[in-house]
Amino acid sequence: MNVIKIGLLGAGTIGGSVIKFLQENHDVIAQRSNADIQIKNILVLPREIPALQEKGLPATSNYDEILNDPEIKIVIELIGGIKPAKDFILQAMEHGKNVVTANKDVVAQFGGELFEAAEKNKVDFLFEASVGGAIPIIMPLKRSLTANKVTEILGIVNGTTNYMLTKMSEDGADYDTVLKEAQAKGYAEANPAADVEGKDAARKIAILASIAFNSRVTFENVSVEGITKITPQDIAHAEKLGYAVKLLAVGKESELGIDVRVHPVLLNKNHPLASVNGVLNAIFVRGVPIDEAMFYGPGAGEPTASAVISDIIEIVRGIQAGSIGRFGCTCYDQKKLCPIEETVSSYYMRLLVEDKPGVLGKIATTFGDAGVSLKSVMQSECAPENHAEIIVVTHEVKHKNILQAQETLKNLSVVDEILNIIRVE
Repeated sequence: MNVIKIGLLGAGTIGGSVIKFLQENHDVIAQRSNADIQIKNILVLPREIPALQEKGLPATSNYDEILNDPEIKIVIELIGGIKPAKDFILQAMEHGKNVVTANKDVVAQFGGELFEAAEKNKVDFLFEASVGGAIPIIMPLKRSLTANKVTEILGIVNGTTNYMLTKMSEDGADYDTVLKEAQAKGYAEANPAADVEGKDAARKIAILASIAFNSRVTFENVSVEGITKITPQDIAHAEKLGYAVKLLAVGKESELGIDVRVHPVLLNKNHPLASVNGVLNAIFVRGVPIDEAMFYGPGAGEPTASAVISDIIEIVRGIQAGSIGRFGCTCYDQKKLCPIEETVSSYYMRLLVEDKPGVLGKIATTFGDAGVSLKSVMQSECAPENHAEIIVVTHEVKHKNILQAQETLKNLSVVDEILNIIRVE
């Protein structure tokens, strides 16, 4: 049995789990990969070295010791962020080392550059753990579903926001309350901006859309809106209308181009994604000839080690077969992006208006003048004195038409406030 030695960058939650499972499942992994996979060195901060050494593990704070070690064939980058992770990955490739990463930030922003480096240096670059944690989705898109023309990919890909929206739905709690609870449980960071503002999900849908539609999509190409404006009232109204509120990562392809965005949606309760609750993630794929498929499971934490180790095994098999680079860049096309104003959706709009005759007529006329057709209108029982709260759901319409209606409604004397606008999927 061949010995394959690896270098690990980072020993945090994911890195520590990779170490744990490589040790605990060593014999099974060896049988499945037909190789003895050994950790040759682990890059950590100087203060973290003693703890690893006490466990009998090799550790260093000098990346050159890993970079210049000819025995190390695979580098696993698990330190996260852009700097120095991107540089470490590129340097590893330049030294002829294959790379596995869980780093969505680097892949979403610099995927094209990294794949070029991998091809140039004839090494593998795998990143299954960058999206969906333990859920297999990158490799299925690159291999199992490669016979399909994917037309749509929808994902609940951020466990923090999904947990928060689930708690708001189940308990009727407000945003600030559930955020504090998520932080207390360790689901949300002290600075939760990347999660609650949708940026984490945006990086992930950029990666998924690039693979699904065979054209490079970067983080900057994604239209992003977070959950900070969602209220218990919106969730309660959605419930009455037969919807669940979710933060959805959306990728669609049409004649207008690739439509990639992240935002809250009212999701029909019959949709498979509507029942994905708590910190779980799920990715829904529609294509031809597969029709529909969904991938569901833990999206973060210790289970993510599953995806990392699977990538390691895949590379080890390739090394032994003399076949590296089988899963290179699949962005062979250059498709245009659909402008956000041309995207199409139904919309939920909640308005605070004056409670007097003729108001609904003026509002309906405003929507009609903007080319927006109304599907339903509902009045809430909760509103200040002499006011009414109106909930409107539109038929499918272009985003630019909703923006036009929104601008006119703002200046309508009978409308005090547009409380929220949410897409309906």
